[in-house]
Amino acid sequence: MKIKKGDTVKIMAGKDKGKTGKVSKVIPAEGKIIVEGINIKKKHMRPKKQRQKGQIIQVSAPFYASSAMIVCSSCGKTARIGYKKEGEKKIRVCKKCGGAA
Repeated sequence: MKIKKGDTVKIMAGKDKGKTGKVSKVIPAEGKIIVEGINIKKKHMRPKKQRQKGQIIQVSAPFYASSAMIVCSSCGKTARIGYKKEGEKKIRVCKKCGGAA
């Protein structure tokens, strides 16, 4: 999976199309990611203790990583990501500008 935690991504499909956000969690086994402020769902929380009220909270739900594109840190555009070897290190490279992504 080419998207990692901490990357800035732009949503390319779905109800949040066009929005950008930071990846907070990656689930590689399912091919899904969780982005802060994107794909918000409401969750009903039951009261933890007696005499405490239940509440409805908003939670970012996971969605498929194929619906998002990485925003390059050097050129600031959405781009595909490739890999390049420098010595023994494998670094991610922007396909548009060639800079490190």
